[in-house]
Amino acid sequence: MIQKIVCDGTQEFAFLRELAQRTGETDRKVTQIVTEIIDTVREGGDEAVKAYTKKFDGSLPQYYEVPREVIQEALTTADEAFVNALLNAQENIVRFHERQKPQGFTDARPDGVILGQRVRGLARVGLYVPGGTAAYPSSVLMNAIPAKIAGVGEIIMVTPPCKDGSPNKDILVAAAICGVDRIFLSGGAQAIAALAYGTEEIPKVDKIVGPGNIYVATAKKLLYGVVDIDMIAGPSEILVLADETADPKFVAADLMSQAEHDVLASAVLVTTDPSLPERVETEITRQMAYLSRKEIIGTSLKNCAAFLVARDRAEAVALANAIAPEHLEVHMKDPLELIGALDNAGSVFLGNYASEPLGDYYAGPNHVLPTSGTARFFSPLGVNSFLKRSSYIYYTEDALRAAKDDIVLIAEREGLTAHANAIRVRFGEEG
Repeated sequence: MIQKIVCDGTQEFAFLRELAQRTGETDRKVTQIVTEIIDTVREGGDEAVKAYTKKFDGSLPQYYEVPREVIQEALTTADEAFVNALLNAQENIVRFHERQKPQGFTDARPDGVILGQRVRGLARVGLYVPGGTAAYPSSVLMNAIPAKIAGVGEIIMVTPPCKDGSPNKDILVAAAICGVDRIFLSGGAQAIAALAYGTEEIPKVDKIVGPGNIYVATAKKLLYGVVDIDMIAGPSEILVLADETADPKFVAADLMSQAEHDVLASAVLVTTDPSLPERVETEITRQMAYLSRKEIIGTSLKNCAAFLVARDRAEAVALANAIAPEHLEVHMKDPLELIGALDNAGSVFLGNYASEPLGDYYAGPNHVLPTSGTARFFSPLGVNSFLKRSSYIYYTEDALRAAKDDIVLIAEREGLTAHANAIRVRFGEEG
């Protein structure tokens, strides 16, 4: 039975503190193992990567780098309906992300000063895609499409091989559709290290994106600074805000859609209707019976779920902002009215027919979202994630002369006399 909490200003926050502890710090043993893998790959390059692949997978894959003709063959022989579904999703994702791309600017002033900002895509990005049974072609679309729109020069994908050593064909199809440049059959922390440092065959990248297990996530965390990364992702989360207008069948289905990801995934209902939790739980029991991952769902709901009964709409919204969930659904009357009030969420789904899987696969906004309450200060993956900005400055002699005294004053106040001298020397005032 899922715990039901009547909000009183204490109990609900005790639950939230308990929920936050489920992720905790990465196990020290994992960190130690990953550190050793990173150091070994840094020194040994491709041979070290292949050795770890053989150690963890039992054998080497058919290819280290997947030939271009194999990628193209996967696309041309794929199920037509699947390809069309990916193409339709791609169209929506492109349309949404095209609107995110910022422009550079130039500010030319009457006194001859020219200031500006230049925006361009990163030179090379690494994309990690889980393989085998946990292969998600949707993640290829969500990571590669905004990178392409940003103008990234080259996308290098790493993905574990299937048990028979072959690449996952659904992943290849998605990669072909998105224009991924090169694909290497390697997974785990060793693949992350290879992307970060570069090897003879795997190019060094500027940023690594994409989901993975605890070893992949730990490698990304440890290598942040050597390369940029998207984010440190925790277990999946969904929060449903609901009132008396909500359909318990829909609420139950959406809570379970996230609970099936992981036994640590959290599914929380915040409702102003005291009768809704019981009706939702009845639906969960009914629907879970025919779902393939019911064991995972059951464990997740038992350990990481709750029904919170709020006193009114305002309290429900305040709780949502305090939780700052990855996915936030609003099953309430006039849901569009709440857009301006819901400040902390990775992605907001408004109304009974904006189910969370719509965002995972199809609508257009990115499904790579901040977790573990970090939606308070992090944003979803997008075009900006793959851009870098630099500014430029041009001053004439007269313009610098007009600013000279202010610059020298500030520099000397900070005790940086060489800074002040660099300005004074241009006007014969050194010494």
